[in-house]
Amino acid sequence: MKFPLLPKKKIDSRRYNRYVTPVKPILENCPELKSRGDRPLKLTFEDQLNALLYFHLYEHESGRELIQDLSENEFAKQCIAPEGGISRSSFSEAVNNRGLEQLQFVFKELTKRAGRILPKEFSKFGELIAIDGSLIDACLSMYWADYRKGSKKAKGHFGFSINQGIPTQIFLTDGKGAERPFVRTILSPGQTGVMDRGYQCHDDFDLLQEEGKRFVCRIKSLTTRTVLEKYQTAEDDFVFYDAKVLLGTAGINQTKKPVRVVGYNIDGKEYYVATDRFDLTAHQVAEVYKLRWTIESFFKWWKNHLKVYHLIARSEYGLMVQILAGLISYLLMAIYCHEEYGEKVSIKRIRELRTTIFNELCAIPDSKEYVRKKAKKNKKRRAKT
Repeated sequence: MKFPLLPKKKIDSRRYNRYVTPVKPILENCPELKSRGDRPLKLTFEDQLNALLYFHLYEHESGRELIQDLSENEFAKQCIAPEGGISRSSFSEAVNNRGLEQLQFVFKELTKRAGRILPKEFSKFGELIAIDGSLIDACLSMYWADYRKGSKKAKGHFGFSINQGIPTQIFLTDGKGAERPFVRTILSPGQTGVMDRGYQCHDDFDLLQEEGKRFVCRIKSLTTRTVLEKYQTAEDDFVFYDAKVLLGTAGINQTKKPVRVVGYNIDGKEYYVATDRFDLTAHQVAEVYKLRWTIESFFKWWKNHLKVYHLIARSEYGLMVQILAGLISYLLMAIYCHEEYGEKVSIKRIRELRTTIFNELCAIPDSKEYVRKKAKKNKKRRAKT
């Protein structure tokens, strides 16, 4: 990761350096990005990562705008762009064809680092992972992003740590890609997947229990339930149903292993949630499912304030590169906000960071003028001595 070269008296880059510092030790062990030919790379992986992080931090609307900023913005030229700058063609080639393995490594390692640093909320419930998919608008030339006639979309399948408020896994498919197959891949033994009713699958409920992976999943209210044991609920309580059951119809789609179903009413709407968490109370099961909405809040914040889906790539490879860079940016922001302010990620703090960097930019004199004055000052100093 490159850092500003100008003297501290001319530019105070401590805030920007602080933001990117968690990536530095990870890059030391990152797989090397090698040139495919005899000539050395014009754009190293560090250069590519720097540019992508800057793209997300400053919410650029396009790759063209980013490249222009890297050539005209003095801060970006000094702190972000490689020596000699970045051409639009080199940047486009890099995003669409290389760096994915390295970004996956950085994301995985940064997730581990954030996991050690960020406080764990809701620890009494164990490790909760919200699982959901998010559609990504694509242009019509992105033929791989199949969705429907006249509409192209890709779909990101995400795992999200509810306890620490950070993304932990990402997979990319076309817009029609099924979501259920990713549940077992995203979850690790001991973790509890928190899912909406689109993930209801009785075979998967059995498999997850066999693999030691837990789940709290909303189910359809008309799902057939064979009651094995019913637990007592209070008449005036919002929880009106709590039982150990077999889900589905015998001989067709019935679960082999029993699950617990909790039914509760919120604002006149009934919810039924299936889980293998018999260690929780019915109220806690309802509370855990409610926490699933943290991933929806993440999607909204991420899309609105990081401009993750202003496409700078058209290939499936390039879109994954862009999304991973966005997730890395979010992780850096989460660590930064926690260590600097003891807070969760907020647009308020990100705006403060941008303002600080902008003020750093205002402190930078024109490069040529700076060199001329520096040479003149040195000449006077030598004359005096």
